[in-house]
Parts: sequence; structure tokens; C-alpha cells
Amino acid sequence: MSKRALITGVTGMVGSHLADYLLEHTDWEVYGVCRWRSPLDNVSHLLERVNRGDRLFFEYADLNDEISLMTVIHKIKPDYVFHLAAQSYPLTSFTAPIDTLNTNIFGTCRLLEAIRAAMEADAGYRPIVHVCASSEVFGKIPADKKPETGIHEECSFHPASPYAISKVGTDLLGRYYAEAYGMTVMTTRMFTHTGPRRGDVFHESTFAKQIAMIEAGLIEPKVMVGNLKSLRTYADVRDAVRAYYMLVTVDPVPGSYYNIGGSYTCEVGDTLRTLLSYSPMGESIEVVTDPARLRPIDADLQVPDCRKFKAHTGWEPQIPFEKTMRDLLDYWRQRVKRGEVFLTR
Repeated sequence: MSKRALITGVTGMVGSHLADYLLEHTDWEVYGVCRWRSPLDNVSHLLERVNRGDRLFFEYADLNDEISLMTVIHKIKPDYVFHLAAQSYPLTSFTAPIDTLNTNIFGTCRLLEAIRAAMEADAGYRPIVHVCASSEVFGKIPADKKPETGIHEECSFHPASPYAISKVGTDLLGRYYAEAYGMTVMTTRMFTHTGPRRGDVFHESTFAKQIAMIEAGLIEPKVMVGNLKSLRTYADVRDAVRAYYMLVTVDPVPGSYYNIGGSYTCEVGDTLRTLLSYSPMGESIEVVTDPARLRPIDADLQVPDCRKFKAHTGWEPQIPFEKTMRDLLDYWRQRVKRGEVFLTR
């Protein structure tokens, strides 16, 4: 019998790419959890498989509804659970902190309780669970306190947004359930990861979207930006989901936690300049700071030390930063070419 994998947040950027990866590289049955109102844009290429029941199935549940989660877990009994669903936009968390905390902390708790209940009902059921936290848990690390090798797993948490605080709770919950109940739960703190299907509320994706719209003559040649001095280390989303697969299949250690990230580090402004260099209009585009895009506090030194995860699994990032940015820009060009209409954000 084929293994079963459950992906919460399957309609998101990472969830959809993880579904792609598992369908291509395993013989597992893949179950995606989504809300009834979830947009299906990121999985539109997979809907025919869902309709045919071809190793891909959608289940409706909500992190804020415990009964729906218990129903899905008891029905499927997944061998692997990838918990990716979240309120994932840091800037929104400043205006919607309660929703962010409820979805990310209590939602994770509800899911882990549903898994624990299924394990208690069936002593032979022992799933492997991945809980996705975030590099944002480390927050605003002063330059003089950042380790020379980058942010490692034992650096202290200093969350700089309600989103980051919610991911601290998510992180600690994963480790708690492993230690308290003997569950095979592992936690990751993935640093900036991007590529096709990245939401337009994130800096590099809104840059790419705006450039694509400018090229099509839809908006004036101005790119609106926030803090361009923030330092980021980028990974491609396709490398990220491969890391998540290796996390649960290469000697999984209950209660373990890992920093994962790419190998290319630059300021956000350099990312913008890279994207502009790929546009024939790049030199004529004005860069304008938009105060609404600035966070009250910014986690601005996000450079990871990933040696622990690499040593355990052998994972290495493979996709160059330049390809990631080109693919991201082409993704938005394709959407603009199809005549889609976007908010100018």
C-alpha cells in the first residue's frame, strides 16, 4: 500500500510545489488540506488529477475548526504530515495580530491534538510530522551579536512582529508534542524562499509583479518599495520542498529542529536591482519608497547557518538565485499576459 502524505496549506506557494515534488518523485498518495474558500490558482495545473483521483485528493478543513481537523486525520491516517498552513504575511500581522496568533499557534495545537487523538485510538499509528516555523522567530538580531557563521539553531528568539511571535509558539509546540507525547514531530525554520507562485505581498514578488505590469503598460514606470537595506538569504521554493521531503525521510529524529536556507545573501535593494536588470525597461523605472510598505520593526539580518540540517540529510540548495529571480519575473509576465487584473500592491 502506498504511503499517504497530508499537506496543510496545499494551495499556497510552498504547498503547491511540495505537491508537485511528491507526485513526481514518490508513489505516495497526496492529500491536500484547504479551506472551501481557498483560491486554487497555485494548483490549477493539478485540478485534473484531483478530479480523476490520480494520487491527489483535496480535503476541506480549517485550522480554526478542531472537528474538521480531527475528521480529516481520522479519515486519512497520513504517514507523513507537512504542516505548512498559516497566516504567513508579517506586515498583515501588525493589523491582525489576534487572527495571526489564533491561526498559527492554536491552529497548530489543534492539528497536533487531532494527530495525538488518532494515535491514542490506534496504537499502531505513528505518523511523521513536519511543523513549519520560520526564520522570523530570530527577529531583529543586532549586527554585533550575529554569529560569524550565520544564525544557528541555538540563537535566542527575538521576534519582531506578531507573525514572528506566532511562529515562536508554533516552533515550541512542535517540540513540546514530541517530548511530551513521544510523537515524531520535527520543526523547521526556513529562511527566505521564493520562486513562481510567490504571493505579491512579499517584497521580491511585488517587485517582479510591478515590473511585469510596467512592461505591459498597465502602470506608470515606478516600483514602490519598502526597506531596501534589509539583508536576506534566498532559497528557491523548489529546493525548499526537496528539503522538507528529506526532513521526513532521512532518519527523522523526534523533537529535532533545523534552520534551512539558501546560499545567496544580499540586501533587498540588490534583489530589486537584479530583477530590474532582467527587464528591457529596467533603466527607465523609478524606485519610490512607500511608507505603507515599511514594518514597525524589521527582521533585517536574516542570514542562516544550515550546517546542522545539511550534515543530517545531505541536502544542498541547487537552484541559483539568478534562475529563481528570472522564473519569478516570468511567472508574473505570464499572468499579466493572460489579462489577469491585480491590486497595485
